[in-house]
Amino acid sequence: MRKYFKKLPRELREVISQASQVSQETRMPAYLVGGCLRDLILGVKNLDLDIAIEGNGIIFAQNLAQKLKSRLKTHERFGTAILILSDGLKVDIATTRQEKYPYSAALPVVNSGSLKEDLKRRDFTINAMAVSIAVDKEQKIIDPFGGQDDLSSGRIRILHNLSFKDDPTRILRAIRFSQRFDFKIEPKTLLLLKEAISDGLLDKVNPHRMHDELILMLKEQNPFRPIKELDDLGALSFISTKLKIGKSTQALFKSISKEIAWFVKNFPARRQLDTWLVYFAALLAPLTWLEIKLIIYRLGLRKGEQKRVTSYYRGRKKLISSLSKKQVAPEQIFLLLEPLSYETIILLSATTPNKNFKKYLADFFEIYNGMRLCISGHDLGGLGVLPGPEYQKIFAKVLTAKLNGQVRNRQTELALIRKLVQAT
Repeated sequence: MRKYFKKLPRELREVISQASQVSQETRMPAYLVGGCLRDLILGVKNLDLDIAIEGNGIIFAQNLAQKLKSRLKTHERFGTAILILSDGLKVDIATTRQEKYPYSAALPVVNSGSLKEDLKRRDFTINAMAVSIAVDKEQKIIDPFGGQDDLSSGRIRILHNLSFKDDPTRILRAIRFSQRFDFKIEPKTLLLLKEAISDGLLDKVNPHRMHDELILMLKEQNPFRPIKELDDLGALSFISTKLKIGKSTQALFKSISKEIAWFVKNFPARRQLDTWLVYFAALLAPLTWLEIKLIIYRLGLRKGEQKRVTSYYRGRKKLISSLSKKQVAPEQIFLLLEPLSYETIILLSATTPNKNFKKYLADFFEIYNGMRLCISGHDLGGLGVLPGPEYQKIFAKVLTAKLNGQVRNRQTELALIRKLVQAT
């Protein structure tokens, strides 16, 4: 395993080294587990570490956080913790545990357990491997369920026959991993997956959990593939029974991908896009406004997420019409686009082939977005203008002048407000 560890960034190698010391000091065996180990073996980039502890994961995490001088978030109830490193990298630490499901789609009852019991509770064989991080031990992969063989053969395989009934969200994960790695879902696993879909088990899962799994799917590098597979298997009903994925959806997702790439390339300093939300909003295109609102409510989207989806569907026709004309004043471009999120604007651009519209969007990002005045209320007060409605009228006129290139700096803004005050 040392050859795999060497592929990690320096900071993560330091985390493993320090975790090995904590393991020795506390006499708690520590293991690298799950997706990060899978990706190390596959040679896939994964900057998050998952460490399982036989003992007390919280105490282990506290000791490690002290050594690394990192921030720590703990969840006492589950015996888990998250270390947040200086550059935003995360380390998940969990006490090894066993889980039992009282009924289908229920949250599991958790008890402490051995490493083997911890691996046994996982979703697929390729995620049920571990390796000791202790430097004084031979670093052989612990693989009780044949995960390495499934990795080399390109198979997605569950650990037991009740896996999808226990946790139906594994249906989405099976599809997501199979499409990401271009793996095949093993025949028996596929049969059980289809039975779980046919039995409507996805509809029994808490919608907020489905919301989280859907986000992960839409964050994939090519989200159309797993979404199309879900549709082919008849599993999109947890969003809406009226959703159908066809060539128009594929074309829209492809267009969104191009717009996102354009934005990231040209505006790297802007805030990071919630790309999944753009794809999610696009996914709802065939539905009515009422159906869209019901889905947003049922899946428990946060207020900010709701606003970004609804702003697209409520005002898109008027906005597209206004910005498709040959001549649109900068002031109008600013007033129409400034209230919108980047995600909404990206989706508007992806759905609108009009060249004028795309030019105005580019102008907005390059010139007008976030434009602010140099003057303030203090400047108006100095000219004898009392706070009130007149403030906003003057500010609006100065902003319009700035958008139209008539004022360019504080000096010219001040000259304009003097002129406007004298005219009142």
